Amino acid sequence: MNTSKRLEDAITKLYTAFHSDLLHPECCKSCAVGNILDNTEAWKYLSDDHGAIVLNYIGKVHQGLGRTFNGYTPQELLQIEAVFLEACGYSLPIRYYGQKPINPKDKEVLFNSLCVTVSYLCKLDGVSNVMDYSKLFEFENDGAVYELAF
Repeated sequence: MNTSKRLEDAITKLYTAFHSDLLHPECCKSCAVGNILDNTEAWKYLSDDHGAIVLNYIGKVHQGLGRTFNGYTPQELLQIEAVFLEACGYSLPIRYYGQKPINPKDKEVLFNSLCVTVSYLCKLDGVSNVMDYSKLFEFENDGAVYELAF
């Protein structure tokens, strides 16, 4: 399967962050987008609230100029973060009194959220979900439809 450089880079960064315990949904440098953008926080100035999908003035200017950050537009970045946060269990945008997971750094919460996020990243690039292994179990006439390649 052919994937874009931005998708490969994003998945690699999220994989590294997850396995290095450097993924934290409430920190703008350590959340999904923070990690995709090399642990920088500049992206948080694209909207007024963490988890919001509406660009503010600065975000609209960057979007209008066609700027991308590690291959993603400002609107795509906000949507990626919203997908990740919602999958973690947050009500959006994040508020002090809003719904949130009991332990945002729980490995199971983060894993499940990353599965949803990677699926969304694949959708943005128009490729099949790289985490979908269901094809491995498809069969026809008592035989596998697809071979497992190593």
